[in-house]
Amino acid sequence: MRPSFRPSFFCAALFWACALAAGALGESPKPGEKIVVKVVVVTMFEVGEDTGDQPGELQYWVERDHLDKVYPLPAAYHDARMNDDGELAIVTGQGTAHAAATIMALGLDPRFDLTRAFWLIAGIAGGSPDRVSLGSAVWANWVVDGDLGYEIDAREMPPDPAVWPTGMIPLRKTKPYEEPMAALPGQVFQTNRGLMDWAYGLTKDVQLKDSDHLKDIRGHFEGAMAGKPPLVLRGDEISASKYWHGKLLDAWATRWMSYFTAGKGVFATSAMEDTGTLRSLEFLAKAGKVDYQRVLVLRTVSNFDQQPKGMDAATSLSSQRIGQYGAYLPSLEAAYSVGHVVVGDLIKNWPRYEGKVPKDKD
Repeated sequence: MRPSFRPSFFCAALFWACALAAGALGESPKPGEKIVVKVVVVTMFEVGEDTGDQPGELQYWVERDHLDKVYPLPAAYHDARMNDDGELAIVTGQGTAHAAATIMALGLDPRFDLTRAFWLIAGIAGGSPDRVSLGSAVWANWVVDGDLGYEIDAREMPPDPAVWPTGMIPLRKTKPYEEPMAALPGQVFQTNRGLMDWAYGLTKDVQLKDSDHLKDIRGHFEGAMAGKPPLVLRGDEISASKYWHGKLLDAWATRWMSYFTAGKGVFATSAMEDTGTLRSLEFLAKAGKVDYQRVLVLRTVSNFDQQPKGMDAATSLSSQRIGQYGAYLPSLEAAYSVGHVVVGDLIKNWPRYEGKVPKDKD
């Protein structure tokens, strides 16, 4: 026999269910008010849930900074999460298209005041063993797009390697690295150098954990930085939705960076989303929604961008999967431990930084 329906019991249960849901979901601001955001942490992927399982780039931020308020973002890849201190985090999704769409959706959301927010892109990356070591944290000043361009198969290149070292050609040019360089809008980005140098100065002495496991992996690679323990440094990024790998493509990325920055940028890391994120932030800045001078890019090295000694590039690439990179967990830890120093300082000293962007020597 079915139990009789009791309205009072049902109403009480509904009340407590709504109360619990309200505690998890961020409250909407009152009419005419906006939620002031002090720092946005931009991550690119999460493996499963936001908490309690194998971590992706978001999870440590959620668990350690108590980002318990969830703000649904149906027009974005992932909901936003926030705490009472003014720290908000987002997952863009992988690739430039996901990143551009998600950042634009967040930037145009009427609930948030992002006009004085600092933006910290904090994610893992491939790294050149000539310039970075596994588990290192790298602050970027230049981010160059690695997708825009022409390409022919290397097997069909003209035979002169001095003129044709690669089959990748800048748009509107007829051969690789043809001068004069003419970057298209959205192809080359530079962050605020003073802000980046300030962040580097604040974090350069952060101790990143080394291990016998990392030492063993490093021993199989050549490169000026390959054998060094993890550290915080400065270096620039090639951003491309295509995941590339191998010594020859490392050489391409090194020259591609130098070409598009007139020698000012030094290639160090490879990532897949940041040109999409930065392009949206540029547009949002033009619309008065954000301040582009408050943007930081931090990438941490989960794997080298090429094969180890004695292995071909194809075999090396076959082991390059999320969660299986040699320094996967150390790079996630580095992104949080280095990035959180900056986030914590910005929030702690918000009365000072709300109206002033810090710079080196501040």
